[in-house]
Amino acid sequence: MSTIEDPEDRLEVTAPKTWATGLPAVTHAIEYSLGQTTVRRTALTLLNINQTKGFDCPGCAWPEPAPGHRAKNEYCENGAKHINDEATSRRVTADFFREHSVSELGQKSDYWLNQQGRLTEPMVKRPGSDHYEPIGWDDALGLLAEELRLLDSPDEALFYTSGRLNNEAAFLLQLFARAYGTNNLPDCSNMCHESSGSALGETLGIGKGSVSLDDIHHSDLVFVVGQNPGTNHPRMLSALEETKLNGGHIVAVNPLPEAGLMRFKHPQKARGIIGRGTAIADQFLQIRPGGDLALFQALNLLLLEAEDAKPGTVIDHGFIDVSTIGFEAFAAQARKANWDDILEATGLTREEIEEVGERVLGAENIIVCWAMGLTQQKHAVPTIREVVNFLMLRGNIGKPGAGVCPVRGHSNVQGDRTMGIWERMPQTFLDALEREFAFTPPTKHGLDSVNAIRAMRDGEAKVFVGVAGNFIRATPDSDVTERAMRRCSLTAHISTKLNRSHTVCGDTALILPTLGRSDRDIQSGVEQFITVEDSMSEVHASRGRLHPASPHLLSEVAIISRLARRTLGDQSSIPWEKFEADYGTIRDRISRVVPGFDDFSARVDRPGGFRLPNPVNSGVFPTQSGKAVFTCNDFEMLSAPAGHLLLQTLRSHDQWNTIPYAMNDRYRGIHNGRRVVLVNPADLEALGLADRSEVDLVSVWHDGVERRAPKFRVVAYPTTPGSAAAYYPETNVLVPLDSVADISNTPTSKGVVVRLEPALVA
Repeated sequence: MSTIEDPEDRLEVTAPKTWATGLPAVTHAIEYSLGQTTVRRTALTLLNINQTKGFDCPGCAWPEPAPGHRAKNEYCENGAKHINDEATSRRVTADFFREHSVSELGQKSDYWLNQQGRLTEPMVKRPGSDHYEPIGWDDALGLLAEELRLLDSPDEALFYTSGRLNNEAAFLLQLFARAYGTNNLPDCSNMCHESSGSALGETLGIGKGSVSLDDIHHSDLVFVVGQNPGTNHPRMLSALEETKLNGGHIVAVNPLPEAGLMRFKHPQKARGIIGRGTAIADQFLQIRPGGDLALFQALNLLLLEAEDAKPGTVIDHGFIDVSTIGFEAFAAQARKANWDDILEATGLTREEIEEVGERVLGAENIIVCWAMGLTQQKHAVPTIREVVNFLMLRGNIGKPGAGVCPVRGHSNVQGDRTMGIWERMPQTFLDALEREFAFTPPTKHGLDSVNAIRAMRDGEAKVFVGVAGNFIRATPDSDVTERAMRRCSLTAHISTKLNRSHTVCGDTALILPTLGRSDRDIQSGVEQFITVEDSMSEVHASRGRLHPASPHLLSEVAIISRLARRTLGDQSSIPWEKFEADYGTIRDRISRVVPGFDDFSARVDRPGGFRLPNPVNSGVFPTQSGKAVFTCNDFEMLSAPAGHLLLQTLRSHDQWNTIPYAMNDRYRGIHNGRRVVLVNPADLEALGLADRSEVDLVSVWHDGVERRAPKFRVVAYPTTPGSAAAYYPETNVLVPLDSVADISNTPTSKGVVVRLEPALVA
């Protein structure tokens, strides 16, 4: 009988914090870790996480300092919680599934499901049953392989992955899917940084960031736009502190004030424990949701006008003339920007924007960092293109201390894409696969995450294979997504822990338990290591150090290799057995398929690994023209009808992706509750709502369907007027499946028009 209970909603609200980290972060991390496992296992994880001979944190993708410059405790509060959540001593066994039906589990919270512990053996839910039951590995993989072979078309199968996957397993997954005959490889990047890849690919020719940690440290001016480092990637704060100590400046742009961007108390420095810490943002622009495009259009207008006033002193004409195209058309459009429109869209004053403009003029090297506050907007791709325009005007691309910095939030989401996890990989990659493995990959573009949901909904996709992640809770339009998943003939999830996706089943459902990042991986008597790529293109090894949670666990590499053998049979000459036995053989093949991975095994085995080349930093732009592209982006702004607000979804401090570790968000002053909506006090007064009153959140899309998230309590909070904020995944139900960013097809979780109604009485 489980002793873990769903926490009661006993909401308490305190004043938001004005600083982040410090001693409380250390205390909370240790308390959570020791609540999950033993002192010994906690020590093993914390001494090995993010070390050169240890394992990579499975949390965020922020890079580690170079070997020799890393702290003995190279992790943040959330990283410590996440790794010990994985290293937990709690176990989910066959007895657990005999005790709890699928229907009962479906009523439990995300918190409760995660707290049950590590999965220990393969399980199957058969048609008509409401319980999972044990199944052997051979039978489980045979069942899945048979279902795949019986499909009328390979395109009726979906192979989803999250950023927790390692490079070796990601390469094998895409290889298997393409050898099977489909490019249906939706992934978590479709729902977060797809907009970054689309915009950067079009303008610079490569969909990755161009900066390094050293660039951050030595930049004159860093913009932090649409992100909350204090919660989502706290180690970024130590990098920003280094920027400040080196004389650089920081501008924060966000609809909510974020504690970590106000002041940072480094928990490993005396000034962070007994001192006041370091003030981070020199200027905070509290922007309206969706106003970022207008902000950068305004800054570009200011730069052009400054150049007019002092010709030859502001704009980098040498860079523009030699390395770019499209400047004249861009400049002509940029000069048409209207200040009234800009101020309405941003919610800022002209004086605030002009102050930023002065900071820009005083900086030689500028970096713009951004996260999902930008990428999940309707106009995300034009916004990021405008950011690139802004940087190119003064030559802030491809030089030290300058460049583009999309900050990805999952440990290997960038590596997955590098390894081929994309439904639209370029023909050059497919040709390299064909040369290396002697089969012809399909060329028809596959389905991304949103289109995968549509295909399941419409009966066009019938088998869903999820490798890591929590697809049901990561995706929009929750009711639609769950109904779509239940239409599948078979759903299979390769997972370390229980989550909501295991309770939303096809006719047949499989749970295939796998090793965690911290677990030792022994194949054929030899210890294996895996590799990951962080947000700044650093590729390094990861070696688990803990005894696995169960003798029945297989690695992701082993599961994919065995499934491929069972599914493809004699039709494939790919050496799946060798791949399973020796991960070095996978890296050998990667080195011949993926550019930049020459001599992969030897280079990654060095302390710290290696950095993939970014041609942008050598002045090479792999666009069609061979030059960086200035773009013309029409002015756009988000607006809500009278009586409505613009809602952005976000995560709490005690949360990792879709999983809350506690019911608190202490930096924002929220305790013992998650069903809250943060609203500006002036908006509460205008709407006639009392602080802490109970409301339903309602969004209405043009399809006429009313989407409702019931029983939230309003909390007066210093959000931008006209906006609101609430936690996901609880509010994913409000994001319509068809409300997506232009071009990238990313769900628009940062601009949902909602109204607040008094809660319906049950």
